[in-house]
Amino acid sequence: MAELTRFYNMFQPSHYDIYLNIDRSSKTISGKTTISGVAQTSKIALHQKDLSVNGVQVDGQSVPFVINRELDALNISLPKSGSTKVTVDYTAPLTDTMMGIYPSYYEIDGEKKQIIGTQFETNFARQAFPCIDEPEAKATFDLAIKFDEQPDETVLANTPELRVENSIHYFDTTVKMSTYLVAFAFGELQNKQTETSSGVKVGVYATKAHDPKTLDFALDIAKRSIEFFEDFYQTPYPLAQSNQLALPDFSAGAMENWGLVTYREAYLVLDPDNTALEAKQVVATVIAHELAHQWFGDLVTMKWWDDLWLNESFANMMEYVAIDALEPDWHIWELFQTSDVPAALHRDATDGVQAVHVQVNHPAEIDSLFDAAIVYAKGARMLVMVRALIGDNALRQGLKTYFAAHKYGNATGADLWQALGDASGQDVSAVMNSWLEQPGYPVVSAEVLDGQLTLTQKQFFIGEGQDDNRLWQIPVNSNYEAVPKIMTEQTVVLGDYVTLRREAGEAFYLNMSNDSHFIVKYDATLLQDILVNVDQLDAITQRQMIQDLHILAQGRQIAFAEIVPLLVRFSNSDSKIVNDALYTVAQDLRQFVTPDSDEEKYLKQFYDKLSRQQFERLGWHAKNDESLDDELTRRYIVSAALYAENSVATTQAHDLFKTHEGDLQQLPAEIRVFIIRNEVQNYGDQTLFDDLLLNYRQTSDAGYKQDLRAAITSVTHPTLVSQLVATFKNADVIKPQDLRGWFGSTLRNTHGEQAAWDWLRKEWDWLEATVGGDMEFTTYITVAASVLKTSQRLEEFKNFFNPKSDQPGLTREIKMDTRVISSRVALIASEKDAVNQVIADNI
Repeated sequence: MAELTRFYNMFQPSHYDIYLNIDRSSKTISGKTTISGVAQTSKIALHQKDLSVNGVQVDGQSVPFVINRELDALNISLPKSGSTKVTVDYTAPLTDTMMGIYPSYYEIDGEKKQIIGTQFETNFARQAFPCIDEPEAKATFDLAIKFDEQPDETVLANTPELRVENSIHYFDTTVKMSTYLVAFAFGELQNKQTETSSGVKVGVYATKAHDPKTLDFALDIAKRSIEFFEDFYQTPYPLAQSNQLALPDFSAGAMENWGLVTYREAYLVLDPDNTALEAKQVVATVIAHELAHQWFGDLVTMKWWDDLWLNESFANMMEYVAIDALEPDWHIWELFQTSDVPAALHRDATDGVQAVHVQVNHPAEIDSLFDAAIVYAKGARMLVMVRALIGDNALRQGLKTYFAAHKYGNATGADLWQALGDASGQDVSAVMNSWLEQPGYPVVSAEVLDGQLTLTQKQFFIGEGQDDNRLWQIPVNSNYEAVPKIMTEQTVVLGDYVTLRREAGEAFYLNMSNDSHFIVKYDATLLQDILVNVDQLDAITQRQMIQDLHILAQGRQIAFAEIVPLLVRFSNSDSKIVNDALYTVAQDLRQFVTPDSDEEKYLKQFYDKLSRQQFERLGWHAKNDESLDDELTRRYIVSAALYAENSVATTQAHDLFKTHEGDLQQLPAEIRVFIIRNEVQNYGDQTLFDDLLLNYRQTSDAGYKQDLRAAITSVTHPTLVSQLVATFKNADVIKPQDLRGWFGSTLRNTHGEQAAWDWLRKEWDWLEATVGGDMEFTTYITVAASVLKTSQRLEEFKNFFNPKSDQPGLTREIKMDTRVISSRVALIASEKDAVNQVIADNI
């Protein structure tokens, strides 16, 4: 088994001269790279992966070398240590793995085309050129590219192009940066340009398959984001350009390459006239996230991958800070509450989850660090806590100091805490290390014991968990003055409850604004006091109550049946975030019923009770004077009404489908998916299936593609399910980057679960060969575990995945997801009867 070796300790590069000759027709790369640097010993190693090395020269003289494929190493013997220049001549394949240098495929009017792009994070620069492929090994880069160029093709890189000589494109020298941030692309591209108030040239690029107007939204957000960050960070954007490029094939969501940010098309280009507001919000936050990285990640980079959170957690928080400033009417922090917060709370409650800061002991573990719910969502929530503790003035001053001290270099988490601590006068490190270094989070029990209001913290688990008596420094954010700002002990006695309640004049709450990463378990006395006036509480507090009770029920700390009556109480809320929490719980109720049973019939009646009045109020179409909450709530209500088989809703959906049958893309984007899915489920046949699949293949609208996928994967007829699953491996229809979404949607369809589950096990080797280098590969396991819920499925899961648990990149995921399924199976077995009874009692 390969061990993790730091090549940077042997050789510190300062500058790269990279020449690449790329032939798309033969899928080959010919390269010559010269690296200037300082060797600490006479034996050094460069990273390479799948390179065929023709020769190595040191200071102009040929030297011996040895390739170690297992360690991705090119071992070189030098005449001496010290300052040196190493030149490597090599060739390499152009692959379809979406890693390194690779082609993206698309069609225009039935004609197949491709553009070439790059993805070097985490450690795939070594597939393009020999290098010290580690974040700490920062250097400057001169890039020269030659390729089988055709008329009207565009070439992009991190820096502006200087000149073209003999068909070779030469680019300006980069600033000092890490190898994983090097990027370039070429092909037939369209673009739109603008300039920030400080003179930064901003561009948005995409293939010509897209309508030019679909670039406008991203261009506006990118320009204003850079202007915002320059002001907030009090640090100028360090480059002359900031180009945003949509790649048709892209494994990640987006990548912060310095000066040339790359995106999935779904996260950059959109139809400004017919895209759902929430989809616009997602695109905006993705763009802001990547541009936040231009400082936090690019200008100052984590020293090693164990501090990945330093890049991602901060960018995840800053995307919301930026968009909240740019589009205040969107109330974007509500999206944080409905996406990042629940993702972090659920993932972080499983025993065995990684901490935000985690050691890397094997190369394969680097990609597995990208646990979105932990490094992104939990880490962002952790930093939201910091922001709330120290305030924006101290945050901005601390960041300015941090950037000034570490620009063009590397840093650790301790460096950030030091800067923020100095700016705020608070011991930020002492508070945050308990969140950074420990996995999991606490449940704070609030109880009246012998008349005393008492708080107790204890690690919370969904399923079995090893209690190691962990303690957190918790910003508990209470409305009672007797509560300390930070809870550091296991138990805190606050005083006589009756006296405290009288003095406060209101019910007792913890985690006001739901900014801190813990859940609250109120005893009966405190909970009933809250529920008396629950209708008068603000939306975030109402949401938090539903969410915390839901998670407590999943963790078996309260009975699941206790939540059901509460849903009815909130069913007419006009808040989007409350409805999101309500229908998240309602969705979870489906696991307790068998399809087509009496229990499911009662559940559908319960859904009808929850949604009928709201559906009558909101209907299918937006009203001129409706609120943002109504616009965003409609999707929950329409979906619930259709599941409830509300005859008015299903008939109207069918009528809307027929009216727009000739051009389904023009259906209002907010409701389009529900109309098409209703048609597939209730009126679907072979013709409709074929038509929708053809539409999916032909459209360049990413939002429409997602709607079509959701509809097609809801097919019910066994023949169509079989045809659907047979399409999974057809890259001309379903791109590998999108396959996980197709698989997951089919698995969640009760009519498709068996076929999708069988496919995953049968085609695992093919899947690993196709997307195994992708940092999201392990999430196929996560997706499966999020659906499977019977003891039979649990045994099948263990039988299939346990033999793979010794693979370093899969070990943690397999162990965790086995616990996830086990806890769900146990919950259903224990509480199914009670849940179904209370549903029947509330219809």
